[in-house]
Amino acid sequence: MTGTDNERARKAAEGLAYSSGFGNEHSSEAVPGALPVGRNSPQRAPLGLYAEQLSGSAFTEPRSHNRRSWLYRIRPSAAHPPFVRANRGEIRSAPFTECLPDPNRLRWDPLPAPADPTDFVDGLWTLGGNGDATQRTGMAVHLYHVNASMERRVFGNADGELLIVPERGGLLLRTEFGLLRVEPGHVALIPRGVRFRVELLDAAPGGTGPTARGYVCENYGRPFELPHLGPIGANGLANARDFLAPTAAYEDVEGPVEVVNKFCGHLWTATYDHSPLDVVAWHGNHVPYVYDLRRFNVIGSISYDHPDPSIFTVLTSPSDTPGLAGVDFVVFAPRWLVGEDTFRPPYFHRNVMTEYMGLIEGAYDAKAAGFVPGGGSLHNMMSAHGPDQETFERASAAELAPQKIDDGLAFMFETRWPLTLTEQARDAGHRQRGYDDVWQGLQRHFRP
Repeated sequence: MTGTDNERARKAAEGLAYSSGFGNEHSSEAVPGALPVGRNSPQRAPLGLYAEQLSGSAFTEPRSHNRRSWLYRIRPSAAHPPFVRANRGEIRSAPFTECLPDPNRLRWDPLPAPADPTDFVDGLWTLGGNGDATQRTGMAVHLYHVNASMERRVFGNADGELLIVPERGGLLLRTEFGLLRVEPGHVALIPRGVRFRVELLDAAPGGTGPTARGYVCENYGRPFELPHLGPIGANGLANARDFLAPTAAYEDVEGPVEVVNKFCGHLWTATYDHSPLDVVAWHGNHVPYVYDLRRFNVIGSISYDHPDPSIFTVLTSPSDTPGLAGVDFVVFAPRWLVGEDTFRPPYFHRNVMTEYMGLIEGAYDAKAAGFVPGGGSLHNMMSAHGPDQETFERASAAELAPQKIDDGLAFMFETRWPLTLTEQARDAGHRQRGYDDVWQGLQRHFRP
């Protein structure tokens, strides 16, 4: 990506207009009169456009679960040549069969920087996952470290929706629905089947050119939704109005554009004679979003004990069992700790759910060292974990005055099934081999 291209992306990302509200029926038109009034598929769509429905759910699912959008585009999506198999690089999909599920606690340093020009698609690196993409169950954890924008290239994922969690470097996402600017501390949600391009906004430390690094949760199952609040009441956690959908912005580009399609775990490619990001108007609820994690309304204990981390759930993908998620996205955002006679960091525990944790910035209050921004840890189901020795000793002796945690932003992908690694994650040079050592200094204090 040239400096001119980088500046073009920055300029496009300035002053973007959004429509707010998670799950809303949004509508937008880039050209006045492009959106039909009173019907979805008129005999002749306005301005010579094609009407097309994008369905993210079965037609007959309950209205509360139904996801679909109507797109009014320059050419229909059907106007393309055959797709052919492409090299999938370091992307893997469920079912994951390269390794056995591992009961050990595992941790990784950040994904190393690429040696060659690498865009978002080529920079996706799969750590592992569960379920089966062909059966629309389970999830996968990917990381990315990229140094180039996607040029005349577009990506779409038929296998699931993508929750993008930047840790370093801002991204401009050009989607069929419009543009999203996503910075570290934000997340972007790209629904199943929505096509998009990723352009880089920020230079690497030291000004050596554009770069970006972060995490991706690929959700094969039911689309993410806001969790039920139960006795919390009508407000709290992630507020629906803080999720921002793009406004229509189309590309009218002729000439070759590569479209990469992830389908049943493999990448397929076709060269179009036009850009598929040519939607001039749209309406519906199957739309991409960006969300600022610092707007999360943290709910916590104001008496004693540490609340279960489920109270920090931003989004959930429900399963057929009430309360048991295919995957939850949980954030450990800035918050006050005020519990009396309480060990305030996350407690020691074993969990039927599997936890993959990542760090966006700062430090995590349960680990004094080793868990760094861009890195991650995996605690598969029923693996014992909790604070390291230093954190335990400090928290056990701390004066319990009100304490503000505002120097860290961590998150968790929590899933109902064990997460099986890829071979590349198991054998990675940036995997920490001595992770178990952080608990070896915990001493016997029992005095009968």
